[in-house]
Amino acid sequence: MSDKHRLYLRDLGFLIKERALEAKNEYQNPEADGKEYREGYLAAYTSIINTMLNQAVSFDIDEKDICLNDFDPENDLWN
Repeated sequence: MSDKHRLYLRDLGFLIKERALEAKNEYQNPEADGKEYREGYLAAYTSIINTMLNQAVSFDIDEKDICLNDFDPENDLWN
């Protein structure tokens, strides 16, 4: 894998994780409207990150290379 691809994957993982945590904060905001929408939005990020983690295993890519080694979407987004 080229450095460009490696950097892209690392940055992508970081950005998706960051946005997922923002979605969690929005979901947990009791004053915001659209609770069902925010719940679905957070569920979508959970699904995306789970897919990224599963694909990393399938392609023998270390989770650290995609900045998701310290992230468990079920626990980190829903607890």
